[in-house]
Amino acid sequence: MNIKGKHIGFGLTGSHCTYDAVAPQIQSLMDSGAKVTPFVTFTVKNTTTRFGAGEDWIKRIEELTGTEVVDSIVKAEPFGPKTPLDCMVIAPLTGNSISKFANAMTDSPVLMAAKATMRNLNPVVLGISTNDGLGLNGGNIMRLMGSKNIYFIPYGQDDPHNKPNSLVAQMDLLKETVETALDGRQIQPVLRIY
Repeated sequence: MNIKGKHIGFGLTGSHCTYDAVAPQIQSLMDSGAKVTPFVTFTVKNTTTRFGAGEDWIKRIEELTGTEVVDSIVKAEPFGPKTPLDCMVIAPLTGNSISKFANAMTDSPVLMAAKATMRNLNPVVLGISTNDGLGLNGGNIMRLMGSKNIYFIPYGQDDPHNKPNSLVAQMDLLKETVETALDGRQIQPVLRIY
């Protein structure tokens, strides 16, 4: 499906090492004519790591989208009934947020936007980035994979010898995943070998 004119929410969670891979994907959505509204977790906003300061990432995302980030649950709630999203993307999606999303815990602006999008029966696209995808979070990932209106950016083991439980989405397939999700289909194959 052509995404021109679509309103896409883009949520970022705390996988700080993945932001550089995600920023070009936001640009790609915008270059295709989509309106992108960014959502961030409290961790994204308030944490400084070797990958950069939270406030610097917020500034970059706002400059990229031309839109103020949604950084509170109160600000995120209207994206259900009042300002519906055509699709909600969460990339990167950490193991912590995977666990919460799979168990219906809505404690961040990103998860509130995802819940609001699901309430409207619109697609939620997930780009996982977790060190325990083949560990404790494996069950949560499978629960989400079996859920209606949830789609995955293809993913695989990024470092099987040094981090055997780690799974990361192939972020360069984000736009294609959104396009197929808007058509009600999961891009295939989901499992990729890096």
